[in-house]
Amino acid sequence: MRIDLHTHSNVSDGTETPAELMRAASVAGLDVVALTDHDQTTGWAEAAAQAGKLGLGFIPGMEITCQDTHGISVHLLSYLHDPTYQPLLDELDIALNSRIVRARRIVDLLAEDYPISWDLVGEHCLPGSTVGRPHIADALVTAGVVDNRNEAFANILSSRSRYYVSHPAVNPATAVQLVREAGGVPVFAHPKASARGRVVPDSTFYEMVDAGLAGVEAHHRDNTAEGKAWLLKLAADRDLIVTGSSDYHGTGKLNRLGENLTEPEMLHRIIAQGTGTQASI
Repeated sequence: MRIDLHTHSNVSDGTETPAELMRAASVAGLDVVALTDHDQTTGWAEAAAQAGKLGLGFIPGMEITCQDTHGISVHLLSYLHDPTYQPLLDELDIALNSRIVRARRIVDLLAEDYPISWDLVGEHCLPGSTVGRPHIADALVTAGVVDNRNEAFANILSSRSRYYVSHPAVNPATAVQLVREAGGVPVFAHPKASARGRVVPDSTFYEMVDAGLAGVEAHHRDNTAEGKAWLLKLAADRDLIVTGSSDYHGTGKLNRLGENLTEPEMLHRIIAQGTGTQASI
């Protein structure tokens, strides 16, 4: 089985609708795919319906924006959680609101030097979608400032840029607990992706494991080779699930569907632990 457990639609910062994403997954030869939009689950129904028509296995998921006590960004994948669990929804509302405030501030800073506006950013995301730096990057492409998202994130939108703005988010250990309470399965997304910015210290990993972390996304293009080896050892020592995924965003990133995959045994472990909603396999 070809299993990809990390993809994004235009409900967050992908470029395809949930249905289009499922069709792309089928064309890519996948057997099972998870939709993991940022802080949102509104694409689940459309994706599940299209996956069913195509004979694809579908895993409902989400990617939660977190920040550890050192101010380092953490992304937590949640699979099969109850999308109506209010304590988790309350934290997601805080994250979504902080994203908007942050995005507006970044655009204000950029507008001092580049032909960009909040209205232009709005043209690149659906109403109600999770506004973020990828949409700002798309606006910069439209304005002719950069050629693509990757160039924007490598320079203007990097964490080292003067235009970078941090934002408050839920502590990752707290997010792990909330996902578990919602019947979900929490997996640390691209945990050793040093190219994205600072990597959390070992203490953050252990805090998350103690809180109930189920697994780590070891097989991801942004993890370093040394980081991947460290993650596999951690998984072996703590009996964690190991996943592999593309982190596909359509044309928004170079990542291709199925470029990293999850073993069927690991998917079975996720399904066995998830009680908040059902997989369609």
